[in-house]
Amino acid sequence: MIWVAVFPTLTILNLALKPWLTQMGPVLRTFVLATIAVPIVIYGLMPRLHRLRAHLPIRTAS
Repeated sequence: MIWVAVFPTLTILNLALKPWLTQMGPVLRTFVLATIAVPIVIYGLMPRLHRLRAHLPIRTAS
């Protein structure tokens, strides 16, 4: 579930901020992306994914 939230978020941020990020070094670029992506994933996407998962049928081992 984490990958479902993190990968698209980072991809979209990279594409949206590419002109600005290319001027930065790799450490600063990673810091900026993490600073933006972590709150989006933790407070925006993960609660929705947890609610969605709660509606999926669960198979139990017999």
